[in-house]
Amino acid sequence: MNQLTALYLSALRQAKWQDPDNFSFPTQSAKKWLLEQGSLSRLLESYCQSLNVDLIHNKVVKAEKLNDQEIALLAKESCLLRKVVLKGDGEAWVLGRTLIPHSSLQDQQFDLTQQGEIPLGLTVFSANNVKRDALQVSLVEVNDQQLLARRSRLWMNHKPMLVAELFLPTAPIYQEESVE
Repeated sequence: MNQLTALYLSALRQAKWQDPDNFSFPTQSAKKWLLEQGSLSRLLESYCQSLNVDLIHNKVVKAEKLNDQEIALLAKESCLLRKVVLKGDGEAWVLGRTLIPHSSLQDQQFDLTQQGEIPLGLTVFSANNVKRDALQVSLVEVNDQQLLARRSRLWMNHKPMLVAELFLPTAPIYQEESVE
């Protein structure tokens, strides 16, 4: 993992999460991206020819490693911790950090431990029963740049996982909105 990726991960872990109703969105476009209820991977795919994943980490962490907010949103149990960088046409767009409780991995139609370099959203949103809740947003600073982030709990077949996403400087969320 390179130094910049480590900085981004640290910033994501230190984000001050806010309810979207109390957040000052910089643009309408940013609001649309941050509040997206469907698959972020599918949305990103619509902005590029090729969406790829760099898998940084895919290992189990003990319950003691979770912070109080993560335990409140999931449970105090060991989780699969998945860290990735989503790239559109080779550009790093989103850093993702997902916690999947051990119990959420059981009795699923997909084996999320073997997700590898497939975007998680493409798998999760092809499951039979998916919903998103507990959506929170944040603005974090990395190297004097303000970056947008979001965190939400995804339910796949009534079992939760916690997904945090940091939109990197080259992500489409920061592109100027077109005037129609």
